[in-house]
Amino acid sequence: MSKPTPISGFPEWTPSQRMIEQFVLDRIRDTFELHGFAPLETRAVEPLDQLLRKGETSKEVYLIRRLQADVDGPAGDDALGLHFDLTVPFARYVLENAGRLQFPFRRYQIQKVWRGERPQEGRYREFLQADIDIVDRDTLGAHHEAEMPLVIGDALGSLPIPPVRIQVNNRKICEGFYRGIGLTDPEAALRAVDKLDKIGPGRVADLLAETAGASEAQAKACLALAEISAPDASFGDAVRALGVSDPLLDEGIEELVRVVETAADHSPGLCVADLRIARGLDYYTGTVYETQMIGYERFGSVCSGGRYDNLASSGTARFPGVGISIGVTRLLGLLFGAGALSVSRDVPTCVLVAVVNEEQRGASNRVADALRSRGIPTEVSPSAAKFGKQIRYAERRGIPYVWFPGVEGAADEVKDIRSGGQVAAAAGEWTPPREDLKPLVG
Repeated sequence: MSKPTPISGFPEWTPSQRMIEQFVLDRIRDTFELHGFAPLETRAVEPLDQLLRKGETSKEVYLIRRLQADVDGPAGDDALGLHFDLTVPFARYVLENAGRLQFPFRRYQIQKVWRGERPQEGRYREFLQADIDIVDRDTLGAHHEAEMPLVIGDALGSLPIPPVRIQVNNRKICEGFYRGIGLTDPEAALRAVDKLDKIGPGRVADLLAETAGASEAQAKACLALAEISAPDASFGDAVRALGVSDPLLDEGIEELVRVVETAADHSPGLCVADLRIARGLDYYTGTVYETQMIGYERFGSVCSGGRYDNLASSGTARFPGVGISIGVTRLLGLLFGAGALSVSRDVPTCVLVAVVNEEQRGASNRVADALRSRGIPTEVSPSAAKFGKQIRYAERRGIPYVWFPGVEGAADEVKDIRSGGQVAAAAGEWTPPREDLKPLVG
């Protein structure tokens, strides 16, 4: 077999990185559940007509196709694709199961997604997302839009990562403003402004003219709106000072003021109103969020989402929602690349039980069983080599303690191989210091 080569965009973490990832997921999961979100997992594939009906995603979807088509089987395999986010499959799930759900329905979903974009630092083709959404039947209270960033602030604030800043906007502000200045295609304008950080104001002005039919004055007004940013409700005065009026614009300002003020009351400094945030997917209709790690702003958002009113709808059934998603793999990839996260040891094992000789391996296994029953991660030495070699094996793996079973009536002893200290111990009583029980992430 020839030497395999990595596939770009499909990360495979080392065991120590995977332990960090598991730690992060546990913290996020605990926070989501503390806020009353229930777990959910949806299938990995969706019909293409569902995946492509909202937003500019057709170039990013991976198709699913059987290697050997079953001519006598059911048709439709070629119309399936891997989901590129978790919002679209969640909306489909709500529609299919509405009769069994209690509304408002609060769910979290931690699952892999696939997106065929160009791989680069912090951007992958296969990656893990951690989502929360709240949906209701017919109407959804605007206060839920203010709740989302607070939950994310709690989740990310519980992790040993740089502080984050959540940038918030409201699509109604943008759409109302664009209508107020006479643009007839506000969605095209939104998509153009969403590229501001990537291509700059000059190219966005050109794009506004090309795709939204904006005049030079209209493009200038759009860019002036996008420049407005404030950590408080003063952004509203700045918008009104531009001299544009529209009922939808007023509604959006009122809703965004509520989000910013609620965040300031609960978590000062967490949220900032930033009117350049648009989010490219068409299904967003209200508040939108993007989150940056301080010191990593050049890499863009690590957590994003927004309000959607029409994604989960069919006929007269309508389930408006709001959601936000942490790009777990994206966040970790950036921090791993910067060497900003580490773990205290490369294995979960806290204790290695030495083996005196192969005839007495059963005694070592019993010690290990007793320690594991008390929640102490333990493994038994793979060989009955000299104790010095067994200790070096533990050192190489980062295991802090080696347990020596007593022979001929002698007491068992446990050795801290970092300090060299060694004491008599009983498997049913000895407990390592709390900081040694599990690997520490920092």
